[in-house]
Amino acid sequence: MSQTKYIFVTGGVTSSLGKGIIAASLAKLLQARGYKTTIQKLDPYINVDPGTLNPYEHGECYVTDDGAETDLDLGHYERFLNVKTSQANNVTTGRIYQSVIEKERRGEFLGKTVQVVPHITNEIKERVQILGKSGEYDIVITEIGGTVGDIESLPYIEAVRQLLWELGDNNAIVIHLTLVPYLSAAGELKTKPTQHSVKTLMESGIKADILVCRTEHEISDEIKNKLALFCNVRREAVIQSIDASTIYDVPILMQQEGLDTVTLKKLALSDTTPPDLKQWDQFLRRHKNPKHEVTIGLVGKYVELQDSYKSILESFIHAGASNEVRVNVRFIHSEHISKKTNGKILQGLDGILVAPGFGERGIEGKIEAVRYARENNIPFLGICLGMQMAVIEFARNVLGLENANSTEMDGSTPHPVISLMEEQKTITNKGGTMRLGAWDCHLMDGTLVQKVYQGATDISERHRHRYEFNNKYKEQLENAGLITSGINKETGLVEIVELADHPWFIGVQYHPEYKSTVANPHPLFVGLVKAALNHKKEQSNASMA
Repeated sequence: MSQTKYIFVTGGVTSSLGKGIIAASLAKLLQARGYKTTIQKLDPYINVDPGTLNPYEHGECYVTDDGAETDLDLGHYERFLNVKTSQANNVTTGRIYQSVIEKERRGEFLGKTVQVVPHITNEIKERVQILGKSGEYDIVITEIGGTVGDIESLPYIEAVRQLLWELGDNNAIVIHLTLVPYLSAAGELKTKPTQHSVKTLMESGIKADILVCRTEHEISDEIKNKLALFCNVRREAVIQSIDASTIYDVPILMQQEGLDTVTLKKLALSDTTPPDLKQWDQFLRRHKNPKHEVTIGLVGKYVELQDSYKSILESFIHAGASNEVRVNVRFIHSEHISKKTNGKILQGLDGILVAPGFGERGIEGKIEAVRYARENNIPFLGICLGMQMAVIEFARNVLGLENANSTEMDGSTPHPVISLMEEQKTITNKGGTMRLGAWDCHLMDGTLVQKVYQGATDISERHRHRYEFNNKYKEQLENAGLITSGINKETGLVEIVELADHPWFIGVQYHPEYKSTVANPHPLFVGLVKAALNHKKEQSNASMA
């Protein structure tokens, strides 16, 4: 292909309709037809990135290989496409304005009055086309965050209008995701919200090429014809997106509706090659027809909002399908766990995952969860803060270092087994200043974690943290039985800990959930689910004996 094609995905009526899932599903279908496809997200909030946002505000913060803290939708993009994203795949209003203001300060606008049009919109257009101009992709899908009509989204919508005009016919299209609600009192689906949403889009100078209609009930041909007529789109371009049992069904549903076919037609691209979805279908079969079932406790501080642990939950789905196991995740608030309650709260679990997080709230509960897993031989995985809690628990209860802690929680602890990295001690800004992105890790021979990684000696994993294992305590902890099985050779920092006298106990400083995809489930999650299944079988055999 000589020219990259662009697809813009906008949303109307309400938020949380699933623009990211629709974008990822379409990208999967186009990729399965042989087109090199990527997705980017334009976020209308003024934060430079979501790194400083509370998980309750925006769900998890996803991290790319190049260290970008991004929107959680990029996780969907990677999980569906099995293609790495980067800083170029996520743009925020904060970053746009920051860049334009820096250019103004350097005098790059030659004394011109800096305005939303053309300066902000030009910056947006430039960012949108970075991936397209790289020569790596045939098609770039751009998801516009927010809802059409939001004041925050107006510069993005205007930039899209300009791009549609500049790129010309058949080179860029707009897919508008909208809601067709069902009114139970009237007993019918209503098209008026969609009509108003499309009208709002047209008032901004943009005509939707394809309508994707989210619905809880089947949309009849009569309603599709009505939507086509009143929203000024072709009948075949009215696509139903009905509620699915899993997000991984959506690509199949979109294929059945012909979303990829009508998209390729509007972009003047060949649709003669049918999509190759054999691997995807196999994953769905294994996911929907498990042979076994396990329950794993997810111990965290933000369990009220499941999006806070989105990548972890999806990783369990991938690992479950790989093992042909249904993974039931039991959310456990770490603030509810204590020495008195942990036996009741954690009873009956086949595995325990202590989740990442920041701050001192709920820390003692996480430490108690680690102790319970260690003492009862329950398969355990600690991620980032979870790994640090495992080190603190071992230092306190096995090594006997009273009040051992992390300096993040207790600056005056007598035993700072977890402490601030030297290069972090002078940093005052919070945004983008942690150890971020992909770092190498060397695995020690003969360790459990090397077995989990199928004999690998060196791996690369993504990080997002500020505090580290304190190497001053390394020898003491190792002598007491804590194995430091993964080391970053460049820094000498401990990346992985495990226990030799435990069936399956691993803590990792990095975030394995960021790299798990449908095509490549992460080995740590695959290993934890497998160990949980073995634990369940052993418990069952013991009770029968």
